This record gives sequence, C-alpha cells and structure tokens, in this order.
Amino acid sequence: MSTADRLIESTQDLLWERGYVGTSPKAIQQRAGAGQGSMYHHFSGKPDLALAAIRRSAEQLRATAEACLSGPGTAHDRVRAYLLREREVLRGCPIGRLTMDPDVIGDAALREPVEETLDWLRARLAGVVSEGVERGEFDAGLDPERIAASVVATVQGGYVLARAAGSPAPFDSAVQGLLDLLAARAPRPRRSAS
Repeated sequence: MSTADRLIESTQDLLWERGYVGTSPKAIQQRAGAGQGSMYHHFSGKPDLALAAIRRSAEQLRATAEACLSGPGTAHDRVRAYLLREREVLRGCPIGRLTMDPDVIGDAALREPVEETLDWLRARLAGVVSEGVERGEFDAGLDPERIAASVVATVQGGYVLARAAGSPAPFDSAVQGLLDLLAARAPRPRRSAS
C-alpha cells in the first residue's frame, strides 16, 4: 500500500472513531506510519486529506450498498439484503456519523461527498422499490421515495440506538421492524374461486 493510501485509510478510521476535530495530523501520521513530510508531500493539509478520506469512505459505502441492491432476487430480497448485510453496528456508519460533525457539515467541500452519498443511496433504494411496485412485489400504494427515506433513516437511527445501548439489539430490532412493515405491504396472492 502506498504512503498516500495509508494516510487516507488512517484518516478514514480516525474520522469514523473521533470525528474531524479529534483527528489530528499527528494521529494520522502515527497510525499511517508516515512522517509529516510524507503527509504534506501528498496532501496540502488536513482538510485535503480528510476530503480524500471521506470520498473513499463514500465510494466504499456505495460499492457495498450496490452489491446488495443489484444482487439476485426480488426487490424485497435486495432491500432485505441491504438491511441485513454485515455491519459494525456499534461503530455506526462512517458516512452517517459525519453528519453529526459540525466541522464537516460546516465546510461545503467536506459536506458534499456526504450529502451526495446519502442522496445516491436514497435514489438507489427508491429505484429498487419502484421496480418492486411495478412488478407487483410491493403494494401499488407504496411511495418509493418515502420508503427509501425510511430505509436510510432506520439504518442511521438504528446505529444511534445501538450505540446508546452499547448493544446491536436495538439496530437489529429496528431493521426487523421495517422488514415486517414491508412484508405486510406486499400484495397477497389471490385465492382461486372453487
């Protein structure tokens, strides 16, 4: 792994653990095993490196979500796969946690990949739900955009509940509750008249 990649990966981890303010250049350098000269050779400063790290976290989140949402099965199966995929629940979402960081949200350049990623995720989920509605897998009365927003809110809120409880149980319960609601809105097979 190149020095630049080690710096980016270290910054990703530190942003996830400590947030922007808690991620000092010295901590990044120590975790990456890189000197100050190496850091400033590859990046103009902490904001530049943080932006590269946030963009990489965003790319990784999109790739992971896309693998679930473009996988095999019905629309419900794919939404279920996204909701039930393996996660580090107690760490939270590396992108979602940044929305609570005033230094990230207050900086348009740092906020942009966070906002774009969450917008992409809602749009991608809405597309899958829309496919399911068109194919009769979901009730025709479902609004794909609202369902997508509910899926993202359930995941992000589930992380918060799990962290507060110190247990993944509230996250799992929230996800299962949403899956139960979606299953309840699936059309029932019609009985044939005999």
